[in-house]
Amino acid sequence: MEYITTSRLNKIHSNMLHISVILLTAIFLTGCGEAEAITENNQDDVIIAVPVEVSQLSTGSISSNYATTAILEAKEEAFVVPRASGIIKEIYVEEGDYVDKGQVLAQIEPQRYHLNVDRARANLVGIEKELAKINKVYNKKLVSDDTYDKITAQYQSAKATLSLAELDLTEATIVAPISGYIAERNAKVGNLTESFQRARMFHIVQQKELYGIVHLPEKELSSVHINQPALLNLAAFNNHDNKAFVERISPVINANTGTFKVTLRVPNPNNTLKAGMFAQVKLNYATHSNAILLPRRALLSIDDSINVFVVSDGIATKQAVTVGFEDGEYVEVLSGLIGNEHVVITGHQNLRDKAPVDIVNLESTAISNTDIRSQLVKG
Repeated sequence: MEYITTSRLNKIHSNMLHISVILLTAIFLTGCGEAEAITENNQDDVIIAVPVEVSQLSTGSISSNYATTAILEAKEEAFVVPRASGIIKEIYVEEGDYVDKGQVLAQIEPQRYHLNVDRARANLVGIEKELAKINKVYNKKLVSDDTYDKITAQYQSAKATLSLAELDLTEATIVAPISGYIAERNAKVGNLTESFQRARMFHIVQQKELYGIVHLPEKELSSVHINQPALLNLAAFNNHDNKAFVERISPVINANTGTFKVTLRVPNPNNTLKAGMFAQVKLNYATHSNAILLPRRALLSIDDSINVFVVSDGIATKQAVTVGFEDGEYVEVLSGLIGNEHVVITGHQNLRDKAPVDIVNLESTAISNTDIRSQLVKG
């Protein structure tokens, strides 16, 4: 039986330790080499491009507007109240009907007024006969001047009484004072009306032209003039725009509100618009034609200046611009762009200057996706 001495055992342990160190070193070096190779490959192959949407600039007209609100009013309207008293016998119109000026709307029971006319006429006939007799003897100086003057005055009074009775009879027939639509009918057959009662029988509106009343700040006074165009946007007609024009400008400023009154004329030849409608008003101050139009969404405020990101060859470059008129979704470019650029409209909030981008709405732009990706690979 062979025994291993202590010195030999120590030698074996030493050899095993050396072998372990060599193996670990080889493994470590191999791992580092692979990691370095992977890192180098990633740096060579991976390019991070920011996804964005772009839009091309356009050319067109743009206006400077002042926005406010207005409620449409009828240019002509009339509240019909009875001048005669009596029971309503007939009503000939209903709400929504169009009536012409002078058309009969309703009839008050006229019998009492016919009787008044007959009585006044009979009284006048009696006085006329008496006056005829007085005239024959007056020429012969058989009647005093005082008697003649009294009978003459009675004759004139009787004539006036007959005229008033005939007028009352006429006013028992209710007619339209203007042409227009019946907006309200409050009268009912059988109701008792009183002369000049406060309750109106009919409300008539003429809507071939409407008015829109707006109140503008006094600083806008120099920008408003007669026949100046305006646009009215009506929610009742799916936000359809209707033309309007400045009809009148108040010559005074309201000291309490600091505003002045402007009356807009709103043509309504087809009677589609109705009095009482609510409208968003844009008063047109000026219009620039052939202006470079930039989507408002492309604007960014950076370092106290207005900027956009212009995409060229797959790179987004920050560009300062000066804008003019603003209207809706577009603004006018006064300087900084020439009009044929593509600007970023989505994804530019965190975009850096000279950053590579990937356009996701290529179908709506003229930029080639292949060219952009080739530029990214080259970068």
